[in-house]
Amino acid sequence: MVAPPPGEPPSPVDEVLPTGKLFTLGLQHVLAMYAGAIAVPLIVGRALKLPPEQVAALISADLFCCGLVTLIQSLGIGKYFGIRLPVMMGVTFAAVSPMLAMANSPALGITGIFGAVIGAGVVSMLIAPFIGRMLGLFPPVVTGSIIAVIGVSLMRVGVNWAMGGPPSMAKIPDPAFVAGAAGGAAPMIANPAYGALDNMGIALFVLVVILLVAKYGRGFLANIAVLTGIIAGTALAFALGKTDFGKVASAKAFAIVTPFQFGMPTFDAVAILTMSLVMIVVMIESLGMFLALGEMTGKRIGQNDISRGLRVDGLGTLIGGIFNTFPYTSFSQNVGLVGVTGVRSRWVCVAAGAILLVMGVLPKIAQAAEAVPAFVLGGAGLVMFGMVAATGIRILAGVDYKSNRNNLFIVALAIGFGMLPLAAEQYAQHMPKALSPLLHSGILLAAIAAVLLNLFFNGIESPDDARAKARDSSHGSE
Repeated sequence: MVAPPPGEPPSPVDEVLPTGKLFTLGLQHVLAMYAGAIAVPLIVGRALKLPPEQVAALISADLFCCGLVTLIQSLGIGKYFGIRLPVMMGVTFAAVSPMLAMANSPALGITGIFGAVIGAGVVSMLIAPFIGRMLGLFPPVVTGSIIAVIGVSLMRVGVNWAMGGPPSMAKIPDPAFVAGAAGGAAPMIANPAYGALDNMGIALFVLVVILLVAKYGRGFLANIAVLTGIIAGTALAFALGKTDFGKVASAKAFAIVTPFQFGMPTFDAVAILTMSLVMIVVMIESLGMFLALGEMTGKRIGQNDISRGLRVDGLGTLIGGIFNTFPYTSFSQNVGLVGVTGVRSRWVCVAAGAILLVMGVLPKIAQAAEAVPAFVLGGAGLVMFGMVAATGIRILAGVDYKSNRNNLFIVALAIGFGMLPLAAEQYAQHMPKALSPLLHSGILLAAIAAVLLNLFFNGIESPDDARAKARDSSHGSE
């Protein structure tokens, strides 16, 4: 524990609570983030068409790294790593869209994703001390536009989950077709598994449960509305015979998470650039959350504290790539939980990190999460991904459009460029193939457009003004 300066009382941030309270409050933090923590490996694993055992391995690795990186952030390591605040670390949804593009690229695949994550982790650690100075490039009009595009891009994933798969599954060859002597392809018919009404009904049930718990739940229960909906939907699917947990019983009781389980990573410059840009946006958001959390806990946050915290975003991402998982950031829902509970001790998050570490080496937990049907996650995905878009809209709501109408152009064109890969998937078919990862990342296109247009119209804000706006922006997410 860091001793307070002479003459000052101990900070509430450094208060060590009784063991029972630490465990209970730590478990609450774990449950508040659990649905978001396991969602990304589920999305990416299924996009890569990995077998259930490997998807479960991704989930185990993710939980393990969530715990490890949370410990580093909350406890701190030396002078360079850890902001030493009650911060929970988890995989960022901002990286999902570019990772899905990489998953669909024959030249990249899962080893290319891990290579991009490792490269972005190294870049993030190197630039962490300069993010405060770069804040002027990412005012709310830029970050809000990017986050809104991230959310809208991810909504397609949630809808496809509810439908049972991607739109390409809507039609299948007619199994009753018998080729004649001249041969010929079978006619395409509607796939009965795509958009099945019973599956969509379960997705709607999950959504309704989440909304009811969010409205009528109190305190802790309201914080785990998404997890409650997933559990209720999975129970209904199990009762209707649409899923089973047979593999949970056969899974190992204990397994160590090891590096490079899927092979050695491959490194692609454009993929690393894409992921690094995502990490810059993520770190800008983290910076705002650190400033807001400092005010909530009564701890003064200086430039060195910010650099230590942002460095852990990079270190966590590097660790994630090595241990077969993805980019890490501070989870905003847990920052909000600090405000709801009023518990400011970082040792609560240390306890939560330890719980996640243990969960990561228990494969039965990961196998149970993998057994959750996609249509159940579809109902939850509409909420989780919609909240990302809503966060971007909330940030944009605070932008000054009256005295500076040029901000309207920035938002309009950034979102427009971000929608290109969604609205016209083949728009880049006549462009160089080497640029495919860049051209098919709506997030990257939106980020480039927003930054350049903001520079053109508004120039660069002073670091103090930008930091104040980042703090105000983060307060609205609690």
